[in-house]
Amino acid sequence: MAKVSAVEKNKRRRKTVARDAEKRAALKKIIMNKATPMEERFRAQLKLADMPRDGSKTRVRNRCSVSGRPRGFYRKLSMSRIALRDLGNTGKVPGIVKSSW
Repeated sequence: MAKVSAVEKNKRRRKTVARDAEKRAALKKIIMNKATPMEERFRAQLKLADMPRDGSKTRVRNRCSVSGRPRGFYRKLSMSRIALRDLGNTGKVPGIVKSSW
């Protein structure tokens, strides 16, 4: 089980990303547009730098919905490999059979 503080911090980051997504996209559009004047692009870059860093989409970490584990994450199931194996062995995930040969 992951630390509760790490899981909660990640939830807070997801909320910040959702809240700031439109504003960040608008600023990035101004920055990337080569037709806009250099001063305006620079001001947009400063505004983007003043925004919270946790508002960036890349700061969000994929975590297991069962255990909160950050590694060995399956996106399709949104859980870690270990949680998937435990639930599969107890028969709680349909279609998962323990391999044996």
